[in-house]
Amino acid sequence: MRNTHVGVGVGLLLGVLALQSPAAVAAGDTELRIDPGSGLPGSTVTVTTTACGPDVTYGKGESAAGGQFHMFGGSRKGVLVGEFTIPAEGATGTDTVTVKCPPRIKLTDTYEIADQQPNGGIHAGFGDAQDTNTQVAMGGALITAAAAGALYRIRRRSHGARA
Repeated sequence: MRNTHVGVGVGLLLGVLALQSPAAVAAGDTELRIDPGSGLPGSTVTVTTTACGPDVTYGKGESAAGGQFHMFGGSRKGVLVGEFTIPAEGATGTDTVTVKCPPRIKLTDTYEIADQQPNGGIHAGFGDAQDTNTQVAMGGALITAAAAGALYRIRRRSHGARA
């Protein structure tokens, strides 16, 4: 009976992995990495690829929003890296990046350009994110209460457990 349960568990695990493998292959089919995936106006975007081959040390890239840029050999053999800057004004929505390298390799991918930069702290409860004094005081009080509770528990153990 026990072997049946283990067999069913292993079968389910293999089934889940088999269903996820086509998605993993489809996600990496462009061999073009754009970092960050969601850029802000005025920020620098880094484009990396390994699709050009191990002997290629130069490529050209073009962004619809950022213009043309050059790609040079990265820290590892076969990796090309290039950078461009998103214009500070007028760039929002989706941007298309195209990379060309010899011999006749052309890659295209897209990324998002965010509408605006975040402003201020995150409102997730416990007050204003700028008010660090209150947060430090609350944290100190919680740590003190935890230490007092641990000390109380140690002192209140039964006599039989002290031996």
